[in-house]
Amino acid sequence: MTNFTPREIVSELDRYIIGQKEGKRAVAVALRNRWRRQQVPPELRDEIAPKNIIMIGPTGVGKTEIARRLAKLAQAPFIKVEASKFTEVGYVGRDVESMVRDLLELAIIMVKEEEAQKVRVKAEDHAEERLLDLLLPGEASSGEGREATRDKLRKLLRLGSLDDRYVEVETEESVAPPMQIFGPQGGEDMGSGIKEMFGNLFPKKTKRRRMKVADARLMLVETEAEKLVDMDKVHTLARERTEQSGIIFIDEIDKIASREGGRGPEVSREGVQRDILPIVEGSTVNTKYGPVKTDHILFIAAGAFHVAKPSDLIPELQGRFPIRVELKSLGEEEFVRILTEPKNALLRQYTALLETEEIDLVFRDDAVREIARTATSVNDRTENIGARRLHTIMEKLLEDLSFEAPEIREQSIDIDADYVRERLSEIVQDEDLSRYIL
Repeated sequence: MTNFTPREIVSELDRYIIGQKEGKRAVAVALRNRWRRQQVPPELRDEIAPKNIIMIGPTGVGKTEIARRLAKLAQAPFIKVEASKFTEVGYVGRDVESMVRDLLELAIIMVKEEEAQKVRVKAEDHAEERLLDLLLPGEASSGEGREATRDKLRKLLRLGSLDDRYVEVETEESVAPPMQIFGPQGGEDMGSGIKEMFGNLFPKKTKRRRMKVADARLMLVETEAEKLVDMDKVHTLARERTEQSGIIFIDEIDKIASREGGRGPEVSREGVQRDILPIVEGSTVNTKYGPVKTDHILFIAAGAFHVAKPSDLIPELQGRFPIRVELKSLGEEEFVRILTEPKNALLRQYTALLETEEIDLVFRDDAVREIARTATSVNDRTENIGARRLHTIMEKLLEDLSFEAPEIREQSIDIDADYVRERLSEIVQDEDLSRYIL
């Protein structure tokens, strides 16, 4: 696990997310606490529970992005789920335990890639030997002569001189017929287990494919690496990583908050909360790779809470999210910074896209300010969708240019405030039109 300090974590998040200092500080401390817990003596380690976070704020202010960047920084298994997708046991819909199973599947992919990287050199050697067998089929009259020829081919292969030569490679594929397993809610593991069992009953079919040496090398390296990876070890490490450093981001948690005296759908919402509760509190979820404990998984919940309030959640669930952070709405100043400052700034993205058509796009400072002002104005008059409004405005602003770009190659195009007003003023002034288009 990485041991960044909270200040370093916030600094890294600042490269991608503008503002929201409180939210960044909260997740930075939560991540650092996971590292601190690993340094604590084992007898106390299990007693230290993660301090789950609930982020409150309108859409498009960076709630999901903070959690996603945090997981990337921690190199931890991370999954985003929507609370509204789950339904109470007994109803048709996704079972809440599936979020833990999905997290484990992601952890297995991560660990498998890491293990494959460790055996990469060995896999490349094996792949090279297999390629030489394909390039030099049959037995030579003399053992020494064959070795000499093989060494010559090996040198040419390493130099890349044989990359365009064709070879026939045997690939294995299962001949099991496609199956659709229908089962009760929460039976995803049972269904995949049955598929796996039946798949193993059918023989593997070999198929010969003709391809260039360069492509064959890549395919053979992957195949050999897969053979060298110990999948039992992968499953064990992935389970451990899921339990110790997994992060589950539960979005739209306000959609399952029910007001006092709720009836009809409200009752089902409370049922979903009660189903989520044991997972957040700490329970054991059975998966096809073995049981996974959720006691030390970090849960970050988020919601706009326009109608409901965090206090509308059932008290037990509220108690499992001790850290509450309110994220602020974004205004004109923040939009100017979002357009220009982050590593993946929106203006940089559009400039890079049009560079591929040999168009040099230059955004003047007054144009950036005008785009930010327009986004703020539309958010105030219609629905406030935060920074996502910048995407719709940028697409509308550059619509004609993006369409005509292939015909007007090798040009430098300056975009100033007048250009922005000319393209957007009519839509912005007509409120009904802006509701539909922006």
